[in-house]
Amino acid sequence: MKNEKTNPSPEKEMSFLDHLEELRWHLIRSTIAVVILAVVAFIMKDFIFDTLIFGPKQADFPTYKLLCRAAQEIGMNSFCFTELPFTIQSRTMGGQFSVHIWTAILAGVIVAFPYILYEFWKFISPGLKEEERNSSRGFILIASLLFFLGVLFGYYIITPLSINFLGTYQVSEQVLNEFDVDSYISLVRSSVIASGLIFELPILMYIFTKIGLVTPEILRKYRKFALIIVLIVSAVITPPDIASQVIVTIPILILYEVSIYISKVVLRNQKRKEIRDAKRS
Repeated sequence: MKNEKTNPSPEKEMSFLDHLEELRWHLIRSTIAVVILAVVAFIMKDFIFDTLIFGPKQADFPTYKLLCRAAQEIGMNSFCFTELPFTIQSRTMGGQFSVHIWTAILAGVIVAFPYILYEFWKFISPGLKEEERNSSRGFILIASLLFFLGVLFGYYIITPLSINFLGTYQVSEQVLNEFDVDSYISLVRSSVIASGLIFELPILMYIFTKIGLVTPEILRKYRKFALIIVLIVSAVITPPDIASQVIVTIPILILYEVSIYISKVVLRNQKRKEIRDAKRS
């Protein structure tokens, strides 16, 4: 009886409604963090739009400079220009205000991503064993790092490649490229978010391996099918030119190979643990 009093297990005594209440507060705190950061982003309108959002539209964007130099090294003149031949406009009364609000919310979600992960971890960690919690140390840091790497990849690689291709493409000189601001920001948003989520692939493979859904053998066996899926994903999130798709495909394939290695390490550690437990028993 003494042990039961000194070592309570409140998690096991929580009812379904208690868990829902706990989840509700985690969601509320995450939402508050997003709203606070969204307000900050809303106030920093000039930096968010002129520097970040419309940065890939400018000829002096770092990606264009780098690609221009690379093209000149091989005797080409691609990505070397002084201005992209399109304009951005808003054709509805509330268009710019609506874009301002939703862009601020998106910025809040991206910046608050580590805290959202932290709240998610606080919700699920009481249900894990101590060994599982110890083996998952660094989850928030690694997952956040991968997400932000994906966001940077989407912003500096996919976004400028897409804008350069779609912004200069014309079926006829009689058709002018005058894009709605919501369409332009939608392209930037989808490129950044999609890349951020794709870069979470190693984390997903780690979780799937822990729960027994995948193994290194399965990942190697279906590598060819994974390559096809990667090419499809690359075709969806990039403009339809070979160079852009190759640039996007390479890091995704690297992430897939890293996922195989992570899966292998997870299974190896599990086998070592089983051997230790068998010796102790």
